Amino acid sequence: MLEYFPTNYVWNLATNISLNTGGHFGEVHAICQSLIDVSKRGDDEGSLAFYEAWSARANTLIELAQEDVAAGHLLSAGTKYGRASNYYLTAERMLSQEFPQRETAYKKSIECFEKFVHLSQENCEIIEVPYNGSYLPALFVKAEGVNGKPAPVMALFNGLDSFKEMIYGSGLAQQLARRGISSIIVDQPGAGGAIRLHGHTAVIESELWAGAVVDYLETRSDIDPTLIGISAWSLGGYYAPRAAAFEKRFTLCVAWGANHNWGEVQKQRQAREGANPVPHYWEHVQWVWGENSMDAFMAMAPRVTLNGVVDKITVPFLVLHGSNDRQINVKYAHQSYEQAVNSPRRELKIFTEREGGVEHCGADNMSNARDYLVDWVRDVFNDLTAQRTPALQAKVG
Repeated sequence: MLEYFPTNYVWNLATNISLNTGGHFGEVHAICQSLIDVSKRGDDEGSLAFYEAWSARANTLIELAQEDVAAGHLLSAGTKYGRASNYYLTAERMLSQEFPQRETAYKKSIECFEKFVHLSQENCEIIEVPYNGSYLPALFVKAEGVNGKPAPVMALFNGLDSFKEMIYGSGLAQQLARRGISSIIVDQPGAGGAIRLHGHTAVIESELWAGAVVDYLETRSDIDPTLIGISAWSLGGYYAPRAAAFEKRFTLCVAWGANHNWGEVQKQRQAREGANPVPHYWEHVQWVWGENSMDAFMAMAPRVTLNGVVDKITVPFLVLHGSNDRQINVKYAHQSYEQAVNSPRRELKIFTEREGGVEHCGADNMSNARDYLVDWVRDVFNDLTAQRTPALQAKVG
């Protein structure tokens, strides 16, 4: 992993996530060089400096994009708005709840992303999924080359502290589209706009909100309701398997970062074992889960486990994990795989230095892990289609 900050894993992780989800190396390099000294300071002072550096670069990109628009260069403007959104999200993700700049950064990031989609003519539909009396913000990316036929679809979800725009920036949906598979990318409860705009905190029973997404997908004529997969990264390594275990309309499942026993990990973090993903971590997790004290959070956390759950997965199941994941020990990937005894096609892929993707959710090299994921999904959907074709032909005959 690219490490500008020798004593600050959290900042290194954020930098690498930005580069893997649409950031430009030259711009990110300039930002990080200005922050090396301040990276050694405490969370509050350091996070403010981090915010100011990343948001300043975003502001410059907005100015340049506006100049492009004035000149009639809309595609060029779109790409700049896309990177500005990335940098605002990178800045916002690191701020405490007490920082007033956080809301401003998030709103600017969404505004820039929407301009990016429009001006760049992206294959991306900005939608809302009905849920619990309001909505979950989402993006829909259509399959390519399907000639108007209903396509398989993947439901893609975040982890603890990411955004649907980051998933889009990773290229995951675009690579699925090239393989004839649509995607819906959703800010689930506790993440992104779901909590920031609608107040939806995280839910242990992920099948509830995942089921709402399936309900929405079944209203679309451009997807095949018999071929709906689910994938999520980081804490999504808990959410996706849990949803697939209890929401039986999913036909495959991918856990990118095996969060098999997240509650146990919280006890380890209390003992300062393992790395945190964001500054102000304990404040952040209480906010995400809607708990009003550390005691309440720690009482809830043990329920976030896949023990006694993954054996209920009855569809193909892929577990992806980095061999040097400093947040979630690789042992949890083995636990998820070993307990998925009722999956008809289970696979465990541990990424090594040879392939890259050894850090948490491939932060050091997301592209190779992404490609492995989308190829596995395509192969499984193809096999499922081939298996049902003879049955359909026999029924017609």
